[in-house]
Amino acid sequence: MRRRIAFLGYGACALAGSLWGTGFYWGRLAMNEMSVEHMVLYRFLFASLGMLPVAIANRRRFHLTPGETRTLLLSAAFGIPIQFLLQFHGLALTTVSHASLMVGAMPVLLAAAAAMFAGERLDWIGWLALAGSTCGAALIVMGGSRGPTARGEPSLAGDLLVVASLVTALAWVLLSKKLMQTHSPPVVTSYTILSGTALLAIVVLGPWLLNPLIHGHAAPPPFAHVSATAWTALAIGGLFCTALTTLLWNWGIHHVPASRAGVFLNIEPALGSWLGVRLLGEHLGPYAWVGGALILVAAITLTTRDYEPESPAQPAIILE
Repeated sequence: MRRRIAFLGYGACALAGSLWGTGFYWGRLAMNEMSVEHMVLYRFLFASLGMLPVAIANRRRFHLTPGETRTLLLSAAFGIPIQFLLQFHGLALTTVSHASLMVGAMPVLLAAAAAMFAGERLDWIGWLALAGSTCGAALIVMGGSRGPTARGEPSLAGDLLVVASLVTALAWVLLSKKLMQTHSPPVVTSYTILSGTALLAIVVLGPWLLNPLIHGHAAPPPFAHVSATAWTALAIGGLFCTALTTLLWNWGIHHVPASRAGVFLNIEPALGSWLGVRLLGEHLGPYAWVGGALILVAAITLTTRDYEPESPAQPAIILE
């Protein structure tokens, strides 16, 4: 029985990593027909539909103190409007392949954040992995264009925006982890996504709703002329690459050691860059190949090594 549960746990983490790896691909398809802001909003509206049953089922058992409420709202703001608008504005200026490889640095950034803010000590191998990952990100950025770039080509600005989104994601993860010490991870995740989507709607729809008052020219959200392909990409991105993946991951790491499950996070950059090259016809230069390899080796090194059971360096809770 225990072996079967462990098999299912690893399977859940592997499926979550695989679905996360397709997120940039579906986002790029939807962005062919709408702005970054509207794409992210629609994606999280679909994600909220997936998380709504979890929130409703636990509405009477999820009680927050005023301080916890502030933490939840701050986490939601960092995790959804700020992180995803930065990330997909970066994707609009770079390629799916480049963006996916940069996201591969997330497990290493989590370990560094644990060392700086949670008192976790990294040994020399950990610091070497961190240095290697940093060099890898730098090589990927160096492979991008530094001037005005055509759509579908990597750029310095786009790569740096993706890096900025990862730093923002650290705040989301650390704040959420604080709440998850006293509340169920799936419930915290569902309320965070619902709250973050509400904040995102205010940011995206606010200027359009205030048009008559401020005499602005904000465009209304696209709807009638959006193709079935874009709607499908948005639904998959929200329901599968956000809601389902988070629930799968959080369930999986409660049944298998997080230090072992963490290796499945590395499916995301590998699969994402492969999709960019194979399905979107993108090109990875030599710097990007070397940089991506450094990031993946560093991430695998950190996520497959043994840690103490409650080590904060483990990427136990990941929110996407």
